[in-house]
Amino acid sequence: MALQVWTVGEDGEDLKNHRELLPLSKLQEIGVLYWHLDPKRPESEEELAKIRKDRGYNYMDNLDICPGKLANFEEKLKNFFTEHMHADEEIRYSLEGGGYFDVHDKDDNWVQIWIKEGDIIVLPVGISHRFTLDAANHVKLMKLFLGEPVWIAHNRPQEDHPVWQEYVKRLTDDNAGGLVGAPWTSPLLANGKKRIGRSS
Repeated sequence: MALQVWTVGEDGEDLKNHRELLPLSKLQEIGVLYWHLDPKRPESEEELAKIRKDRGYNYMDNLDICPGKLANFEEKLKNFFTEHMHADEEIRYSLEGGGYFDVHDKDDNWVQIWIKEGDIIVLPVGISHRFTLDAANHVKLMKLFLGEPVWIAHNRPQEDHPVWQEYVKRLTDDNAGGLVGAPWTSPLLANGKKRIGRSS
């Protein structure tokens, strides 16, 4: 089944029964990338290796999000659903189960992305987003990283944060053309400045 995308309310209420599904081009407008692989097929390992090589993802690990497997499950889930952004791309490959990534579109409305087994998405540096599980209450994600696997979340509102300002500038100047190409490093990292915020 193809990736499904729709609009949701501020509280994350599922509005898919009230709104038409959005085209995947909606994600391209805001710099979100998408692939689908079958994690049960050996051939997918080769396809994943090509994606990693092309985009420079040189580190990966797995995260099992479900009660009994993730320490402090409820607290972590609450943190994931707090609106935030990163100074790095967020790359997630669903190996089992599913969940919802909510991202802001160009008009600052919430767009919900339902990722399921086999879906890979890349959220660009600086995009405002949040995450929660779907009804199955379980997802096993492969996390891919470009360089050192340090993950810092900057909770909104932080409209004066350089990472947010650079994302908005690139979105406005290039109409996402500069967002969907090669991986981009935020000025905070390029200048060797210390990142602030909470890790997740």
